[in-house]
Amino acid sequence: MTGLWLFFMALAVVYLLPGPDMILLLQTGARQGKGAALATAVGLAIARGCHVALAALGLAALFKAAPWTFDVVRLAGAAYLFWVGIQCLRTTLLPNLNGTDLTTDQASWRNAVQRGLLTNLLNPKALLFCSVLLPQFINPDAGPVLAQFATLGMVLVAVGLLFDSAYALVGAALGRWLQRSPSAQRLQQWIFGSLLIGFAVRLTFVQQA
Repeated sequence: MTGLWLFFMALAVVYLLPGPDMILLLQTGARQGKGAALATAVGLAIARGCHVALAALGLAALFKAAPWTFDVVRLAGAAYLFWVGIQCLRTTLLPNLNGTDLTTDQASWRNAVQRGLLTNLLNPKALLFCSVLLPQFINPDAGPVLAQFATLGMVLVAVGLLFDSAYALVGAALGRWLQRSPSAQRLQQWIFGSLLIGFAVRLTFVQQA
């Protein structure tokens, strides 16, 4: 139980640090409302589940054995983040909808899920994070290793979804406030768009440890 609590605390520290996932959730909530932001959180959760599965299969070892595979994923992720940042800078100002959700159709929600999925799935740092963190909390004497890995993976996804949902709601509240001020909207767009582009540039130069 103590190990699981320490694992939860380690995850909380990581999820509280600003990163592309957090910025994407805040930006989506502010631009498209609570529904789209929560759909983005679902996409991020799916991506983290994939990373847990890939870590269990040893994909991180493939990155070590064939560094070009890491570079392919890294550059694809950076390009996608850069594109999302540019789209953020190019969006028009929000209409005043008196606090109503800006996104209600299923196609927009599917796009939001896809955006969250690709943003996290194409970040090799997220996979390496799973590959490094999870084994530290596995005790070979405590039962089947695969079962422990699966349990920790589910906790990782669940805690991430909890934090992401909170960021989605904060972003939606921010969007309702921004509707009152076009200048604040423009400032928000430039801040979030620039941050996403900055994360893309940083990811371009990331090297394996």
